[in-house]
Amino acid sequence: MKQFLEFAPILAFFIAYYVSDRDLLAATGVLIVAQSALMAGLYLRHGKLERPMQVQFWAVVVLGSLTLALNNATFIQWKPTLVNWILAAGLALSQIFGERNLLERMLGGQLPLPRRAWNHLAWGWSGAFFFAGALNLVVAYQFSEEFWVNYKLFGGFALTFCYVVATIIYLARAGHLNDQEEPASDAHDAPATASEAAAVGASSAAKDTGDNRERARP
Repeated sequence: MKQFLEFAPILAFFIAYYVSDRDLLAATGVLIVAQSALMAGLYLRHGKLERPMQVQFWAVVVLGSLTLALNNATFIQWKPTLVNWILAAGLALSQIFGERNLLERMLGGQLPLPRRAWNHLAWGWSGAFFFAGALNLVVAYQFSEEFWVNYKLFGGFALTFCYVVATIIYLARAGHLNDQEEPASDAHDAPATASEAAAVGASSAAKDTGDNRERARP
């Protein structure tokens, strides 16, 4: 449930934009309030905040406040790009300099994959985050403000879906999941972000696909 709640501030931003007759400043104010409320709720419930959520929060507060103070939409339009590029850099740097990359550290207890698979997933998601950040700038600067607002909601869902499909295809074809045991379910170990949830969902879907294929063999 937590991983879906992170989309609530974006949905609130989208609704506020159209309810306020396409007032981006009003929508930005709603986004800041909604993101702050989400963070407070998650902290009260879980006693901690995952780092990707902290990055998202501070990006919204700082860039959103600059948009309101300077009456300039450029700052809030850069927010998705900066968040995605920070995540991309974090994954890439952890892959280069760390013993285990960030994905393996966050999900290794739930997805017992070989190191080679974690390396591929880390580079793949790092590239995906970088692409999402670049695409946001293209939409922000080449299309209308209304188009960008629509993309901010629906484009994020579409890109995440594409990443999940790509992850499923990779894990299934590589045969990493067919013989894995299901990890024990624990509410405290649930993925904290949409990207983490996507990786877990991808692994489960790929495992089911492999199990069905094995049962179908004579």
